Amino acid sequence: MTKFVDLNSDLGESFGVYTMGMDSEVMKYITSSNIACGWHAGDPLIMDITVKEAIKNNVAVGAHPGYPDLMGFGRRNIEITPAEARAYMLYQVGALRAFTEANNIKLQHIKLHGAFYNTTCLKPDLADAIVDAIAETFGKNIILLALSGSYILKRGQEKGLRIAHEVFADRAYNTDGTLVSRKLPGAIIHDKDLAIQRIKRMVKEGKITTIDGTDINIKSDSICVHGDNPEAVSFVKTIKENLQADGIEIKSLANFI
Repeated sequence: MTKFVDLNSDLGESFGVYTMGMDSEVMKYITSSNIACGWHAGDPLIMDITVKEAIKNNVAVGAHPGYPDLMGFGRRNIEITPAEARAYMLYQVGALRAFTEANNIKLQHIKLHGAFYNTTCLKPDLADAIVDAIAETFGKNIILLALSGSYILKRGQEKGLRIAHEVFADRAYNTDGTLVSRKLPGAIIHDKDLAIQRIKRMVKEGKITTIDGTDINIKSDSICVHGDNPEAVSFVKTIKENLQADGIEIKSLANFI
């Protein structure tokens, strides 16, 4: 039986005259893009340019809303209410969807960013508000992309949303399936060969070895890869080539979710 997996990357993170990432290069190797919506990164012109670049490379487009935190790149936690979580998501996804419609393509998915992503994976009240708003506003054809096995995905499935389980190429895992904090040693996997071995095992066997050496089950519909420097772009290319060499087909989420 053929295995399918999506390769996604966070893009459109430049702002004004400041350039971040190597979007045009990483677009060559991925199947889905998560485009910043202007709150943690990006701006209207960057959003439009990035959508056009995705179309040019036959890459599916997703909205990547974050906290209103340009200074902290959306990685600082902010205490918010469910009503605020709902409004933050709707405001940003609505902005990105305007650009997909202006460019005559459909918005494939929604993936929250940074601290917004992490918090809604853990706090049911925020997750419920996000999921309910997605179902009511954007319909059940849009895909919710979030941390594999997280509460927000379970809630999304209960509401009838299309859901996609995300795994990370270069991050260590805790035994509960959450990511090891970037502040802790061993959180980032720098050995590319090890990272590729772990990815293959996640896709083919549905297993990952956690930071304490325990094997846990994990579902991998989409692999998050980063391409913010030449070395990282090379890594993305290597990941794709290794997966394909193992008979794993690389497709955007809408083609198999």
